[in-house]
Amino acid sequence: MSKKPFIIGLNLLLACMALGSTGCIGVAGSNLGILSIPIPISPYLQDKKEDQFWIAERYGTVPILGPLTGDGPSVALDPPSDDEVLRAMQRARPIEGGLPLLNETQWNEMRIVKEKIADYVDPPRFIPTIGPAQLHHAHYKCTIYFQETTHVGWPVPHTRRNEDAVEVIYIDHNHFHMVGNTDAGVNTNY
Repeated sequence: MSKKPFIIGLNLLLACMALGSTGCIGVAGSNLGILSIPIPISPYLQDKKEDQFWIAERYGTVPILGPLTGDGPSVALDPPSDDEVLRAMQRARPIEGGLPLLNETQWNEMRIVKEKIADYVDPPRFIPTIGPAQLHHAHYKCTIYFQETTHVGWPVPHTRRNEDAVEVIYIDHNHFHMVGNTDAGVNTNY
């Protein structure tokens, strides 16, 4: 009798045991079937999702603050962060190319100057999901001074430098201020 079918059967048994004992397969807990097997994704897609989450969490919401008081400041206290300015610049002026050794663009020696150009509060009005509130506007002009270097590798390798590159970005910061007595939960006006 030949040992070949016995060795093939033994190898299949060992392969099934090895598959059943690796990774997340066979772990006690809720059984998701084929969905319990992790699927690898590329770092590009993961970075893109993380950036979308960061922007939505950090800059995609309008905060609701307490009411303005007569003796408190009615000016916006938070200028845009450097991260917010650079993300706005990348949306307004995306880097073209980006192919290593063929076409690369770099922004170096950046200096950001932020100027407040307007700061005002709208009159009170009723906002459906908030209630009575005032919208506080703050407009900023952000000037970015930087050195732009572009390395071109094909067909003729050369490097272009713009030592005095300037980009102007306008950023608006808006937030709400509640109006009136925010602690009273019932309407006492009859």
